Amino acid sequence: MLDRLGFPHVGEHRRFVSAIVCDTVGSGLFMPITLLYFLAMTDLSLVQIGSALSLSALLTMPGAFVIGSLVDRFGPRRMMLAGNLVQAVGMIAYLWADSLLAVALWTTLLNIGRQSFWGSFGNVVTAISAPGERELWFGFLQAVRNLGYSVGGVLAGIALQIGTDLAYETVVVVNAVTFVIAYALLLDVPDHRAPHDDDAPLEGWGTVLRDGPYLRLVLGQFGFVAGMMVLNFAIPVYVAETIDLPGWVVGAIFTLNTAMVGLGQGLVVRRMNGQVRARMMALAQLVFVASYALFVAAGWLPVWLAVVVMLVGAGVYTLGELAGGPVFSATAAEAAPDHLRGRYLGLFQLSWAIGGAVTPVAFTYLLAHGATTLWWVLGALALASAAYLQRLPRTLPASGLRVTDRAGRAEEPETA
Repeated sequence: MLDRLGFPHVGEHRRFVSAIVCDTVGSGLFMPITLLYFLAMTDLSLVQIGSALSLSALLTMPGAFVIGSLVDRFGPRRMMLAGNLVQAVGMIAYLWADSLLAVALWTTLLNIGRQSFWGSFGNVVTAISAPGERELWFGFLQAVRNLGYSVGGVLAGIALQIGTDLAYETVVVVNAVTFVIAYALLLDVPDHRAPHDDDAPLEGWGTVLRDGPYLRLVLGQFGFVAGMMVLNFAIPVYVAETIDLPGWVVGAIFTLNTAMVGLGQGLVVRRMNGQVRARMMALAQLVFVASYALFVAAGWLPVWLAVVVMLVGAGVYTLGELAGGPVFSATAAEAAPDHLRGRYLGLFQLSWAIGGAVTPVAFTYLLAHGATTLWWVLGALALASAAYLQRLPRTLPASGLRVTDRAGRAEEPETA
C-alpha cells in the first residue's frame, strides 16, 4: 500500500515513524483549542493570552542557535528525547497556569521542547535515508505528520463539543502522555551522530553564518514559509469574515488539505522525479500564486460559486505545499556538512519560527486593509522568491541536483 502511494519502506524505522505519529496526534489535539483552553481555564482576556503566546515565541527564537549546537554535540536522538520530556512538563504545567506570566513561562518551556524535537528531526531523517531518496522520506513523514494532526484535530473537536473544564484538562493530560509515549518509542532508535575528527579544526556557528550559499537558501525559503502559513492564519479569517462564506467551508478546506497531503505526497515526489530541485522550489511558489488568484476571484462571486472556487483554490494551494516541502527539506539537509548539520538545520528552521511569529500579525493587518491586499502582497513575494531561487544552483550545488525517489540515483548538480 505504501509503495503504491509513493512512500518508502519503513522497515527498521517503524519506532521512529510511530514516535512522529504519536507526537503529532498530541500536538494536533491541543493546538486547535489553545486559545479556547486559556479563555475557559483562566481569567485572562483574548488580548492577554495572545500577548503571552507572542512573548513566548519571541523568547524562544534564539533557542534555535543553542539547540543546533547541542544536536551536533550530543546527537539528534538525545535531543529529541529531551524535547519530548520538556514538552510533557510544559504541557502538564498548563493545568496550573492562571496568569499571563505563567502562560508565557510554560509556553516558552513548551516551545523549547518543540525546538529540540523538531530541530533534531531533519538530522535523523537524513541519517536513516540514503542519498537519492531524501525527498521521498521527507515527503512521507510530512504526510504522516498531517495524519497525526488530523486525528488530533478530530479528538479536539470532540473535546470542544463537550466543552467542560474536565474535557479541556483531559486534552492537556492526553497531550502530555503522547509526548511520554513518543519518548519511550525513541529509546530504541539508533543515535545517529556524525563522526568528527578530533584533529580537525574547531568549527561552530561562525562557519554556518559565513556560508553565503546556504544563507541564500534560507532567504529564498521565506516566500514558501509565508505561503505555508496561509492555511492556518489567513484562510479561516478570509473565508469566514472577509468574504462571509459558511463556517463549514473552513473545515472542508482543512480536510481537503489533509487528505491530499496524506494520499498525494508520495505520488507528487514520483511525478517530480528527474526535475531540478531549484525549479521545483520555484514551481511551488508559482502554484501558490495561482491559488491566491483563485482566492481573490472567490471574493467577487456569488456564495455558491465562491465556495467551489475556494475549494479548488485550496486544492491548488496544497499542490504547492506538496511540491515544495520535501524539496526544500532535502536540499537543506544535504547542503549541510555532517558534523554541523544540527546548526545548519537549526538556522533553516529559524525561518519557520520567524514566519510563525510574524505572519499572524502581518496577515491580520493586510486583511484589515482590503479584501485582496493580502493576496497581492503574497503573490509578489512568491514571484520574487521563485525568480531568486532559480539562481541558487550557481552557488549551492545541492539545489541543482535532480529529485529522485530511489537511493543512489542523484545526478550531478545543474549549475546553469
